[in-house]
Amino acid sequence: MLLQYSRPRRLAAPAALAGLAALLAARAAGAEAQAAAPQEKKAMMTIGAYYFDGWAGRSGLAADPKEPWAKNAPTHLTRRMLEEFPEREPVWGWRDDAQEVMERQIDLAADGGLAFFAFCWYWRDDGRALNRKAIAEDPLHTSLELYLKARNHRRLKFCLLVANHGGAEIKGAENWRQAAEFWMPYLKHPQHLTVGGKPLVIVFNSGGGDKAGFAGMQEAARKAGLPGLAIAGCGGGSPETGYTHRTHYNVVPGYAAGSQEHKYAELAAANRAAWGGSRDQPYIPIVTAGWDKRPWEGPAGLKQAAGWYYPDRTPEQFAACLREAGAWMEKHPEQTTAERLVLVYAWNEFGEGGHIAPTKGDPDAKYLKALRSLVMPAGGPAGPDQPRSPQP
Repeated sequence: MLLQYSRPRRLAAPAALAGLAALLAARAAGAEAQAAAPQEKKAMMTIGAYYFDGWAGRSGLAADPKEPWAKNAPTHLTRRMLEEFPEREPVWGWRDDAQEVMERQIDLAADGGLAFFAFCWYWRDDGRALNRKAIAEDPLHTSLELYLKARNHRRLKFCLLVANHGGAEIKGAENWRQAAEFWMPYLKHPQHLTVGGKPLVIVFNSGGGDKAGFAGMQEAARKAGLPGLAIAGCGGGSPETGYTHRTHYNVVPGYAAGSQEHKYAELAAANRAAWGGSRDQPYIPIVTAGWDKRPWEGPAGLKQAAGWYYPDRTPEQFAACLREAGAWMEKHPEQTTAERLVLVYAWNEFGEGGHIAPTKGDPDAKYLKALRSLVMPAGGPAGPDQPRSPQP
């Protein structure tokens, strides 16, 4: 910085000159020290990813002698995935139901800049009373329990995505209240993600929410010593029902409109168009890493109807979407959370083509590196005070 002075009317005293020289020297030294010190990069976003646990349990075709591939397959692996999309196999293999695999995933996610996993959670039984035994035995909850037991779980926060659809609907105020009581050990866990100081619960089917049920959930939370809950509806949900926030699981044009190839840019644009909240109901932006559910379509898949797919995604395009989410929050702080949360679809939706976990097609974890470049200083630590897990 240059300091400008007007011409003095008389010469300054020697003591004053000495003082000025000392001041200039101190400022120069401070400027040099500031230039030499590494500049801390403030994270634009707190990014989490949805975690779908379809990679545990036993395939429904495991006992079929005509399908030998399924003998040791997890629940959502299909013949189409093996034959047509082998590059989607994770670097640790198709199964994720081992403790060491979960700990490896936590390290990879944290090193890549993720702050939390949003685990899919399923009610049992569909539309009826709480079935604790069925919930405990459901392989779709395996990874959540492995996360809680992981030696390195403090490296990531977590929350629940309540997948209240397709055979897992919660119906009735009493069942929603009982669900909250069942979730209380999760909600009070020190690693559970909070928004405004309240544990975050994301509801997949926002239309399945229940006003009286949500009021019961809030009451259960307060009785347990919590300040209440932040409840986010995917795709909708009014404040009158009890939704305090909004978000999406994903935004997919042409879900079942017949098999057509489209550009990832179209998918990204559809997601951007969905961003919007208010002071009364902040929005958590969704960034979709991709969509291509062909492995689950037809008789060699999960018998799903054919839809549009977007196969040309790249790590660079994904990073651009994340940057746009950060810019949107910067421009509209009143519409989003103070924590600047962003949700990525998804960590491991391999069957639907929305994944950022490293795979055989991406062994160098380029999607995670693209994410890390946005939220972590170059060459910086994987996370403050978050050591890697000890090696077995």
